[in-house]
Parts: sequence; structure tokens; C-alpha cells
Amino acid sequence: MNDWFQEMWEAAKNPIVIVGFVGQAVFFMRFLVQWVVSEKQKRSVIPVIFWYFSIGGAILLLIYGILDRDPVIVVGQSVGTFVYLRNLTFIAREKKETQETRSAS
Repeated sequence: MNDWFQEMWEAAKNPIVIVGFVGQAVFFMRFLVQWVVSEKQKRSVIPVIFWYFSIGGAILLLIYGILDRDPVIVVGQSVGTFVYLRNLTFIAREKKETQETRSAS
């Protein structure tokens, strides 16, 4: 068991693995923020920052996947990044339409 921990410790020092861990941490932040905001509002809420954390984590994990030559991570995070960017596009469009509606009133 001690050898396993030693191997994991040595692997964690690899810059590629560090990128992966940072990506996972950023990606985790989206869940944490969503949970905190939902608890405060006492209902399920997905704040805009959720999508920014999603994109940041996905891009870092995509970089990790490319550096590690892991096609599963590369494909998964490529698709995810597209979806997160698309959601931000919808949010920006809705915000713009709301502002235009308020300006016209």
C-alpha cells in the first residue's frame, strides 16, 4: 500500500497531472457555486458563473487530455466546452433582449 501512495505522489508532481488536477478543481467549483446559490435561494439555480467555471475546467481538462494523449478526455471535454459556450451565448442573447425591451419601454 505504501508503494501505491509513493507512486501517486510521484505522478502528482508531473506538470501534466498538475494541469489535470487544477482543471478538476476549477470544474468542481461549478458544483460548489451552484449548490451555495441554490441553498441561499431555496430552489435549484444555475448562476452564470457556473458556465464560466464549466468552460475553464473543461479547457484545462482538454489541455490535460491532449498532453496525456487521452482520446476519451479530449472528446468529452471538446463537446462539453461547446455546450458551455452555447449556454453562455443563450444567456447573453437573453440579457441583450431584456435590455432592449426595457429601453423601448
